[in-house]
Amino acid sequence: MRNILFGVVITLVILFTFKYCGDQREDKVELKESSALIQESLKNVGKLVVTEGHFSQVFNYNNSKEIFGHYLTSNKKALVVVNADVTIAYDLSKIEYKIDEENKILTILNIPKEEIKISPDFEYYDIQADFLNPFEAKDYNAIKETVNNQLMKKIEASELKTNSKNRLISELSKFYILTNSLGWTLQYNQMSITSQETIKGLKL
Repeated sequence: MRNILFGVVITLVILFTFKYCGDQREDKVELKESSALIQESLKNVGKLVVTEGHFSQVFNYNNSKEIFGHYLTSNKKALVVVNADVTIAYDLSKIEYKIDEENKILTILNIPKEEIKISPDFEYYDIQADFLNPFEAKDYNAIKETVNNQLMKKIEASELKTNSKNRLISELSKFYILTNSLGWTLQYNQMSITSQETIKGLKL
């Protein structure tokens, strides 16, 4: 009787051992599958998010040049009409991240800064200059530099950057939805993302 009881105990121990090992293998397979799914999703989301805008502005360019001291001044001026297409882009393929399979944590290490591209089209009207102070390449360069600086200020004051950030947050929300559905934790800047509202409050 004792031998039979001993045999039953041994059999149960072996069965539980196999079941435990099997569960461990299934858990590892599930982790590997989840990790692969997250990496694939990061690649799919890792695209160029672009917000586009258009700006128009009129500039008056004036330049005075003193000749022979204060005795003679030569002026030149121009009316400049600028139409500019502006794009603000986030290259999400440059996102740096770390996957912790054991603890089921996806950590976003770095989000790339926005890339602002200004494509201005210049039209010059009423150009006035004389022999002593003609229009030169440096004048056109000075106009372009001034225009770019003014346009950058307009972009900063417009809703274009806000709209661009909202699109970025929308893309980052996909990371949270995916990790949350798989039972993983999403982290950024040493903070756990617990809801989509948390993402909206991130300092990007």
